[in-house]
This record gives sequence, C-alpha cells and structure tokens, in this order.
Amino acid sequence: MSKEKGRVVVITGGTAGVGRATARLFAGKGASIAVLSRGKDRLEATRKELATLGARVLAIPTDVADAQQVETAARIVEDELGPIDVWINNAMASVFSPIAEMKPEEYLRVTQVTYLGYVHGTMAALKRMRPRDKGIIIQVGSALAYRGIPLQSAYCAAKHAVVGFTASLRTELMHDNSRVRVCLVHLPAVNTPQFSWVKSRLSRRAQPVPPIYQPEIIAKAIHWASHRDRREILVGFPTYRAIWGNKIAPSWADHFLAANGFMAQQTQQPENPSRPDNLWEPPAGDYGCHGDFDARATSHSPLLWLTMHRKQLALAAVAVIALAGLRAGKNKFFGRTECCSSHDL
Repeated sequence: MSKEKGRVVVITGGTAGVGRATARLFAGKGASIAVLSRGKDRLEATRKELATLGARVLAIPTDVADAQQVETAARIVEDELGPIDVWINNAMASVFSPIAEMKPEEYLRVTQVTYLGYVHGTMAALKRMRPRDKGIIIQVGSALAYRGIPLQSAYCAAKHAVVGFTASLRTELMHDNSRVRVCLVHLPAVNTPQFSWVKSRLSRRAQPVPPIYQPEIIAKAIHWASHRDRREILVGFPTYRAIWGNKIAPSWADHFLAANGFMAQQTQQPENPSRPDNLWEPPAGDYGCHGDFDARATSHSPLLWLTMHRKQLALAAVAVIALAGLRAGKNKFFGRTECCSSHDL
C-alpha cells in the first residue's frame, strides 16, 4: 500500500507551477489533496486533473494574504477530507522592477502573499497539528531567501522573512517537545508559468536565471521531505552555489550580480507592457505546471539524488571502508604467517 493512502495534503498556490506538479505527485500516490488558489479557472482544471488520478480533491478559492480565508479553508479541508497531515506553503507573488520604480502598495501586496501567506498557512496548520502532536509543514523557499538579487527586492525580502519565521517556529516546537515537523525546501530557477503573469517593468520578458529546472524535480524533493525530519533541503547546484557563495564571499556576489543580474533575468524578447499580471487579480485560464522554457530546462538534479540517498551512500561508504580494513588485516595476518614459516624452515 502507498505511504500516501489516507494522507491529507494541503498546497497553497497548488494550481500552477511547482504547486501543481506537487499536487499531481501526491495525488498519483493516493493522497487526498486540497489546493488553495485565487484563480477559479485553474482551480477547476486542477480539480478535474487530480480526480482523474483517483484522488479525493478539494479546490478552494483562497487568497492566502487573508488570514481568515486561510483558516476557513483549513476548516473545510478537515471537515471534508479529514485531519491535515501535510501543509505545503507555496503561494507567491512578485514584481520585476528596480526599487526606485516600486510602489509602496506593491511591496505590501508581495509581502502579504509571499511572507504573510506562509504565516497564515502555518498558523492554520499548527492549530490542528499541535493538539494531535503530528504533521509536517513544508515551506517552499528559494536560494533568494539567502541571496538577494536585483529587480526582485520584494520577493527576496519576503523569502528572507520566511526563513527567519521558520527558524523561530522550529525552536518553539523543539522547546515544547512537539512532534510536529517543519522543513524548508529551497529552490533554484524553475520553469514555471509565473514569468508569463508576474508584474514587470522590464523592457524585455522576464526569465528564470539559467540553469533552469523543471517543477517536477521540486515536487519530488517536497514529497521526499514530507516523509522525513529534515531542517532544510537545497535543490540543485545553483541553490548551493548561491547560498554558500554568499556566505563565503558576499561582496564578490554583490559585484557579480550588479554586473550580470539584470541581463540574466531577461530574454531577448520585448515585454508587452499591457499584458495582465497576477499581483491584484489572477489572470484567466489554466497555465499548468510548465512555463515557456521547456527547451532549456533540465529534468535531473544529481545533487538532489545524492541528498535523497545520502544515508544509503554513507552506509555503502562504511561498508567499503570496513571491507578494505578486513582485507588489509587479512593480508597482514597471512603475510606474517608466511614469514614465520620461512624462518622455521
């Protein structure tokens, strides 16, 4: 029987990109899924898709910036699907813009969705998980939670805030000896539809900074994390490079991003300044999992594979070392025996 049978999973921002891919993965393995999102077209399309996989599905219209809407959604989930086992905070909003051109209300909105949306989701999940003393909350983070880049100041700041909030939460759970777990899954650049709808003041179309990963890789990391007690998971080499590079040489990273960060986030195609964006209202239609960068995106992450198999690799390494030690000891023993035999003769 699948480990997911009977599990109830809530995914905010679960109708597109990483959230949609994660919903597909859990549903395909037998979990009951609740997806929370603002877009009614995407909610209905996601509901139908997950139902074809045999999952029990709820698609609940929710703006995560509104704490009461999130609380109401959590109550509906438990009334209709049962106790929540996994809560995945994934909803986000962003603006591609120089800081000098940003508006205060845009910072407020991005913060309400990308940071406070996680706070609201976490509080709704904790309210139900703590009395049962079980469950896991997964925060979908980013390499940008540790390394701010130009043109995404509001998003970077919100992701930084998520890290601080989650660290506080973790220590409080530890203090209470709670068995509720929390994990941060930090992402590299991902081929999601957000680049088609994020508000932008750039002259050219926005893009994820290469190398680009497919959302199914992230879904795999999230699903794996839901069955383990891990503090953080870094997905992809660029995430390690950004986080550790910033720790080792932050000034060098500043200069590098100042010189390269603007062009790396833009394609050669001109942006359409009149296209709809999702900052205030979700655009119509169903966008699915993938963005426009399939031809440039990879479906593999060797470092994630190593992360997921590190226990087996450690055991294999111990076994190899032990076997080498036994062989060395055996050769030494027989070498001494042969020496003694010759001497006796």
